[in-house]
Amino acid sequence: MEKLGASVLGISADSVEELAKFRDKYQLNFPLAGDPSHKALEAYGVWQEKNMYGVKKMGIVRTTYILDADGRIVRIFPKVRVDGHIREVLQALKP
Repeated sequence: MEKLGASVLGISADSVEELAKFRDKYQLNFPLAGDPSHKALEAYGVWQEKNMYGVKKMGIVRTTYILDADGRIVRIFPKVRVDGHIREVLQALKP
């Protein structure tokens, strides 16, 4: 990603402390931001009602946004599945 001029940032509703443990456990090499108030998550439209096994609750719908150097959204990948997603993102970043 760096070779393509991209940076990665993960945003979660978890606390900074919880995210530090998660980052360390999975040896992630990108920063994670905590948003327990859901302000950023709601602004990006990813804090949504989810239905799991007939139980409705609010949660994060995993989504990837590609922003340009001016901070404008240029591509959205909604309802991301982790397996194979990196290939989609890298393809979208290529000139």
